[in-house]
Amino acid sequence: MKPTAKCPRLVHDPDGLNTAVWPVPGNHLVTPIDHFFTRSHAPVPQIDPSTWRLEVGGLVQSATSFSLEELRRACPQRHVTATLVCAGLRRNEFLALGPLPGELPWGPEPAGTGRWTGVSLRDLLDVVGVAKEARHVEFVGLDQVEREGDQFGFGGSIDLPKALGGDVILASELNGRPLPVVHGFPVRAVVPGWIGARSVKWLGRITLLEEPSPNYFQRKAYRMQREVDPQDSRDVSRGAALSEIPLNSVILHPTPAHAVAAGRVKVYGWAMGSGGCSLTAVELSSNGGHDWTQARIATGGAGWTWSLWETMLDLARGRHTLVVRATDTAGVPQPPNTSATWNVKGYNNNAWHQATIDVV
Repeated sequence: MKPTAKCPRLVHDPDGLNTAVWPVPGNHLVTPIDHFFTRSHAPVPQIDPSTWRLEVGGLVQSATSFSLEELRRACPQRHVTATLVCAGLRRNEFLALGPLPGELPWGPEPAGTGRWTGVSLRDLLDVVGVAKEARHVEFVGLDQVEREGDQFGFGGSIDLPKALGGDVILASELNGRPLPVVHGFPVRAVVPGWIGARSVKWLGRITLLEEPSPNYFQRKAYRMQREVDPQDSRDVSRGAALSEIPLNSVILHPTPAHAVAAGRVKVYGWAMGSGGCSLTAVELSSNGGHDWTQARIATGGAGWTWSLWETMLDLARGRHTLVVRATDTAGVPQPPNTSATWNVKGYNNNAWHQATIDVV
């Protein structure tokens, strides 16, 4: 498989921002930095690393402020390879069921795998001590988002068991290089297996709490709600806060409406289990899901990363609807259609992925 070589596509953000989106290369388990998707809700902040501090407080035994150097001295460097997935992945497929006002019409672009280096959140919490009342860990960034007339840093929280699991990283490097500014320089959280919104960038404050974060993006956004509020069609505050990303699989090539020559056609993409579970199978159909063939795992991911799959199909002339589905050790199947996964904000779509192509 050869990597795609395309210019970044600019997707309009209803909040008034533009997010550069790169297609995911087809042969990289680890995504090159210049192909890694970006997503933010406010302009990128300009941070001087020489004066940057990380405030750690709340329900801790010793509230502490760390400079970059102090953070590195306090905790050993750790490495985690993890795939980040935006909660809006494949949102555009919901548009066939109706509009999603104010939401980015993502396709399969916002997913990428990085080798993240930094300090473990568990190690840092060992340094400051966790009070017995603590149940959640809140991350707040140094960007400035405006919502409902207020300005604040983008934020969210994870539960304490996830925080103490050892895999959550406060990353200062991506793929062996200093963290790029658009990806959260000088330090960002990386929460493997959870929606990308919980991996807060431009980290400025960590607070241990008894309840989940009161931040707008934890309390009123990034929530799964299947009924529209008649008073406010974008309000999902009554929904459940998103955490783990579900089992998913994606066809990367051929792309929809892509014309290919009749005969042997290589089809490839990625798949990823939920909660760090291993894949047990990836299956592909060339006739809309009526018949299935087993795909080969070409590059197997481990733990918190995707795996890359591929297969060869004999395709005759005409229009074909390719469909992929995966299973993992958790045993919860992907839903066959988007009617089963639809929600008000279009989050966490993991229905069978389809690509209709013309064979000529």
